[in-house]
Amino acid sequence: MPKIVPPEELDRIVKLIAQYPEGIGAKDIAQRLDFDMKGRTLQRRLATLIAERRIISEGEGRALKYKIARTIQGRGVICPVDDENRQNLDEVYIPISPKGEEIRSFITQPRTQRPPVSYQPDFLGQYYPNNTYYLPACLREQFHTLGRSPAEQRPAGTFARDILNRLLIDLSWASSRLEGNTYSRLDTERLIEFGQVAEGKDVMETQMILNHKSAIEYLVRDIEHTGVTAETIVALHAFLSDGLLADPMSCGRLRNRAVDIGGSVYLPIAMPQRIDELFGIIMSMAAEINDPFEQSFFLMVHLPYLQPFEDVNKRVSRLAANIPLIQHNLCPLSFIDVPQQAYVDAVLGIYELNRIEFLKDVYIWAYERSCQQYVAVQQQLVPPDIFRLRYRNELAEAIRAIVRDGQAADDTSILAGIPDSVSQEDKQKFLNLVRSELKTLHAGNAIRFGLRPLEFSVWQQKH
Repeated sequence: MPKIVPPEELDRIVKLIAQYPEGIGAKDIAQRLDFDMKGRTLQRRLATLIAERRIISEGEGRALKYKIARTIQGRGVICPVDDENRQNLDEVYIPISPKGEEIRSFITQPRTQRPPVSYQPDFLGQYYPNNTYYLPACLREQFHTLGRSPAEQRPAGTFARDILNRLLIDLSWASSRLEGNTYSRLDTERLIEFGQVAEGKDVMETQMILNHKSAIEYLVRDIEHTGVTAETIVALHAFLSDGLLADPMSCGRLRNRAVDIGGSVYLPIAMPQRIDELFGIIMSMAAEINDPFEQSFFLMVHLPYLQPFEDVNKRVSRLAANIPLIQHNLCPLSFIDVPQQAYVDAVLGIYELNRIEFLKDVYIWAYERSCQQYVAVQQQLVPPDIFRLRYRNELAEAIRAIVRDGQAADDTSILAGIPDSVSQEDKQKFLNLVRSELKTLHAGNAIRFGLRPLEFSVWQQKH
């Protein structure tokens, strides 16, 4: 996390945790430390140690414990060494390209073997919108095919609004989990839908989930008035950082002080004027990019790299990456099932090497997973029949009359039973609607029109 943390403070926490091979909870850590530390500060220190792969967490809620991490050789994955984890190692990372593997090999070295680096303006300066591409044409075409939705030709944001309830839960949970949040998906669903706070969870974890909900609602419902602009990104930060920063004045404001990146040798720019200038350049360049996927990935690369805010930069970038997808009615990027360690390592590759290949691997895998999640939802989305809604009462009246009077389902009977409230120009379309409904009528759905099963059975036997 972008906080200045005394190394000796982290070392003392690790030394304490090492005394408990079976794990120790946060409350016990706080009580046994030889110096005072507030609960929120300790949670941030523990998150930093997890990001640095010096400790791991196990369990949920009150059963959550922290242990010393051990590296399993040849995998680059940090987890306890036991038979169960040996069998499941392939499930906790993602397939990566040879270039991505090069980046991971560098990033997984101890920090002492990685030289300190600062912000490199040339990394941004070498990018020319619509001439330079991080994502090749064939990949962008594949994404357009995968991400196409039934709302393709409808107003911006239609598809995201159609699946908003699902998106709120998926993206809030997955994005928060990448920050070390221990809420389960079910906990997240209960919190978002019913306001039920999960038992034993830290208040900051709850706040993080609710902040995501507010930020996603803002994006989806106001997408016609927002976009890839500096104002939208700052607004996202205001929503996502609400109640989570030590200085409330930093919420929704570019930073004016230096920050450090826990677990990295990267040193972001400290001069406020330079941060403001580069932030403006990044947003101007992003706005020029035509392809929504290239625009999305560009934001995921350059917003965290600049670190324009004191904290919450990666969260902002993940939601910002969805803006062009929402605008173009494409499947959103929910980050479902993205392993935290793979994402962290990929972002470190941007920070320390200015190389995008590993993050591109993560992006590709994440978007394919998101599309798989929403394909069933897409198939279930049937646009409402406005004509049927307008004449639903007349439709029920006409069908009841035909069935109860024992009439044949022919045009003559239907025309004779059309209520006077159906306009003359709509009568032919109404006749077709009644004919269609009679063809699909059966004992199970006849109740929709106020018909009892026996009434339907008598009519069915006759006709």
